[in-house]
Amino acid sequence: MYKSINKYIDKLMTSEPGKPLWNIEQILQGKNPSWNYIDGCMTSSLIEMYKTTKSKKYINFVKKYVDFFIQDDGTIKGYEIDKYSTDDVCESRILFDLYDITGEERYKKAIDFTFSQVKTHPRTKEGNFWHKKVYPNQVWLDGLYMIQPFYARYQTRYGNKDYADIIKQFNNVRKLMFDEKAKLYYHGYDSTKSMFWANKKTGLSQNFWLRSIGWFTVGLVDVLDYIDEQMYDEYNTIKALLKEVIDGILQYQDEESKMFYQVPNFPGREKNYLETSGSSMIAYAILKGVRLEALPERYRKIGVDIFNGICNKYLSIKEDGDLNLGGICLVAGLGPEDNLRRDGSYDYYMSEPVVENDAKGVGPLIMAYTEMMKIKD
Repeated sequence: MYKSINKYIDKLMTSEPGKPLWNIEQILQGKNPSWNYIDGCMTSSLIEMYKTTKSKKYINFVKKYVDFFIQDDGTIKGYEIDKYSTDDVCESRILFDLYDITGEERYKKAIDFTFSQVKTHPRTKEGNFWHKKVYPNQVWLDGLYMIQPFYARYQTRYGNKDYADIIKQFNNVRKLMFDEKAKLYYHGYDSTKSMFWANKKTGLSQNFWLRSIGWFTVGLVDVLDYIDEQMYDEYNTIKALLKEVIDGILQYQDEESKMFYQVPNFPGREKNYLETSGSSMIAYAILKGVRLEALPERYRKIGVDIFNGICNKYLSIKEDGDLNLGGICLVAGLGPEDNLRRDGSYDYYMSEPVVENDAKGVGPLIMAYTEMMKIKD
């Protein structure tokens, strides 16, 4: 099966710049090419394949794909800073790698172009970045992954290793969005407590959503990788948050498949299903966390079992040898005001389409795969 994964990746790399096979939302909705987190998931995973295997086909593909967007002056086609979307920052983390590998100045200019959004991004009263301008005063768990790893990497390289703002934002989320009883994080928080999906006392959404928890775990482990471990207080804060969130979600692990449910605290409930993207993110975060010595060695087998469970359940081989990865929730969100369907209810999370081969699932699975390969080294 593992050898087949390489062929599966090769199939996805037949994509032309701006026309990805892995961005199912773009395909279904006819969206124009843009700088986005879905492509970011895929290109980040291919960067890791390059680092792990040393095969230049991965970096060559990423460079060709990214160069469709990056202009000589560092501006990025399909990236509008004044939208103030944390999602749009996500893909820019790969620019550090491209700059290191190629030395091309346009990548450094594009890094600075992206950081100009970080510097001016609007914040909640608690000091956290809004998820997007169209979601004012809201923190979504997803957003910690979308913007904080880039922010941390920038601070390490160009910002005198000042991580105070990053740590504060993670600590705010722990204070505001963590449920002490369930040991899980809620999907969203509205600091005004006025949104239709928000609890009027806490500002929290109704439920825990697996992929948002997955985004958070990956955000933590990637920030941990990017910050200077000599900054002991900051490093240990992120390390402690990572172990806590992993221990929390593991309470809800499916015993047979080793995966996790779309709404994780309701296993076996009608319509609930074992979901690929969030499970892959958790597998990756565990395996990388062990490698970074942020999690005890005994967690390695847990990560391996989750990865194998996903492959056994959802990575299917057709008669012609083609692979497809299923069980991926296409998208889920909260609001805005003119979209009352996205109310954070259990039924809402069950209503979103389940698809194959979307990068929100494929990218994290490949990231976990690179960590599996590192175990053998």
